[in-house]
Formats: sequence, C-alpha cells, structure tokens
Amino acid sequence: MMGQRSIFQDLKLKNGGKVIFEGNQHGQVIDCGQVSLKPSMYIKNVLLVDGLKNNLMSISQLCDSGNNVVFDKDQCTIY
Repeated sequence: MMGQRSIFQDLKLKNGGKVIFEGNQHGQVIDCGQVSLKPSMYIKNVLLVDGLKNNLMSISQLCDSGNNVVFDKDQCTIY
C-alpha cells in the first residue's frame, strides 16, 4: 500500500475498498497499479490509499510475486 501517487508506473481505478489502520482509522482505496523498485523490478497490484502517510510493503506479496526478501540488522534486500 502506498500513499504517494507519483511513484506509480500506472494506475487503474479501483472501485471501493477500505483499509483499517491502527487506532481504528480508515483509508479509502483509490487506485491499484504497478510500482518500480529498480529498472527491472516491479511490484504489481499495489493499492493507492487515501490518508496513508507511510508506504507499507507486504513481504508475503513480494515473495508470492517471485522475489526473495532477505533481512539483516541494517537493511532489507529484494532479489
């Protein structure tokens, strides 16, 4: 989920949907699209959510898309 429209490669209108944040606050799903992490690495089906102040990544969604995610004490690397 992202809150910044400018980082999307393409967007498609998504009809409805809500995301519930901590404290029972809600954000409306506006669009769904693709985000580029590197020139050759894309994440598909990323939601653009109104009111989201930070970008949230789903590790399971990254892995389901064929990526490997490695964590160490200083960083996270996506292959």
